[in-house]
Amino acid sequence: MSLSSKYGYTPDAEAIAHSLEIIAGGLEEVACEELYKKCFGIMDQTTLASEDTPARVKTLVQKVNSFAKDYPDWPLPASICVYPNFAHVVASERATKDVHVTTVAGCFPTSQSFLEVKLHEIELAVKGGADEIDIVLALNSFLSGDYQAAGAEIKASRECIDRVAQEVGRPVCLKVILETGLLVTPELIADASFLAMENGADFIKTSTGKVKVNATPQAAYVMCECIKKYDEVTGKKVGFKAAGGIASALDAVCYWTIVKNILGEEWLDKKLFRFGVSSLANKLLTAVEQKTVTYF
Repeated sequence: MSLSSKYGYTPDAEAIAHSLEIIAGGLEEVACEELYKKCFGIMDQTTLASEDTPARVKTLVQKVNSFAKDYPDWPLPASICVYPNFAHVVASERATKDVHVTTVAGCFPTSQSFLEVKLHEIELAVKGGADEIDIVLALNSFLSGDYQAAGAEIKASRECIDRVAQEVGRPVCLKVILETGLLVTPELIADASFLAMENGADFIKTSTGKVKVNATPQAAYVMCECIKKYDEVTGKKVGFKAAGGIASALDAVCYWTIVKNILGEEWLDKKLFRFGVSSLANKLLTAVEQKTVTYF
């Protein structure tokens, strides 16, 4: 029995496509300055480049620090997302703890290594200051049909995070990246969603941004339907994060609308909804300011 069947959920591709067509047709009517600013406030402002250096990361943090002065009517992003070796840079340079330190970990972006290595990297990231850890589903197990092994890695990561979080005296969030562009079918996306939630994910996330196909409205729709079903069955609210391929301000509005329509107003908050982006901030600023803005 698939995990989807366990939770009484079967993706309906035709119904999803119809709903997405309606959403796409109404984006211009929904888009407005207030919504663009709300989207900005749930971003994990991200740099995950091979050429990242401590100085480059520090510059990004300083831009976030000065943003409130330069754009006082805008919210700050929810977090700054970096590689785990830069967690301490963000933690030491940020002006407010309201902007979380997010790091990818667990051998991002492929998750192709020994579990012991992944867990040690997670431990070091939390000790370095990470408030949020984004790991990648072990596709080497999942795509082989070994859901038990893939789930066990998520559970071990959850236990590692909780242990170290207790040591450092602060809560730490776990996001699990499904890499939906490699899962191909709505059924596999649903199974991966339920597997991650069952094993302790606080958020499920579409993509790493490092593969050919990243976030798509269809994948987001399926994931949000799974989150809704999981909440109905277990009473646990899990967050949703769209990352990779969010190319415009209207793309952000599309994902916002999907979350609102399926999960409701309660999810339209950074505690349960995020964008993982490197370029969206400038596009949202540009859309509101009605001129090209390259702040970040």
